[in-house]
Amino acid sequence: MDFKEKIRVIPNFPSEGIRFKDITTLLKDGAAFRCAINEIGKKFADKNIDLVVGPEARGFAIGAPVAYVLGAGFVPVRKPGKLPAETIDFSYDLEYGKDTLEIHKDAIPKGSRVLIVDDLLATGGTTKATINLVEGLGGKVVGLAFVIELSYLNGSQLLKDYDITTLVTY
Repeated sequence: MDFKEKIRVIPNFPSEGIRFKDITTLLKDGAAFRCAINEIGKKFADKNIDLVVGPEARGFAIGAPVAYVLGAGFVPVRKPGKLPAETIDFSYDLEYGKDTLEIHKDAIPKGSRVLIVDDLLATGGTTKATINLVEGLGGKVVGLAFVIELSYLNGSQLLKDYDITTLVTY
């Protein structure tokens, strides 16, 4: 399936000059959504994944069904103050400021084989922060999966030590 045909591009969102890649059009197409999830699942079916980790919010929409397909658990990574139990956090730089992500302290048992899944790989900052959280808890990141990669932002260079799968590249 050509997933690019299922992704809507919105010009000048969220600001002038940006061409936003909107996966909601893929998500609402049941056959395309199922195919995307199964495609990611196939690529990691032989990796003995224990947990799939997805950063909020679109990482939940893609990661949870991938976990289901793989027979793995799902762990959310959230913005500060959204998780109810004890957390660890990781702060990282954005182009104009900082951001922070949190994960439950007991979310990743030591030695767990983890797949990180999100909708989009851009600069790699969110994914790198998620990797730091997972590895900080003793997990082993065995792969990264994305629906979309914006190759011109070079995020895969930041993550070059990991097995990266993407369904669509711009």
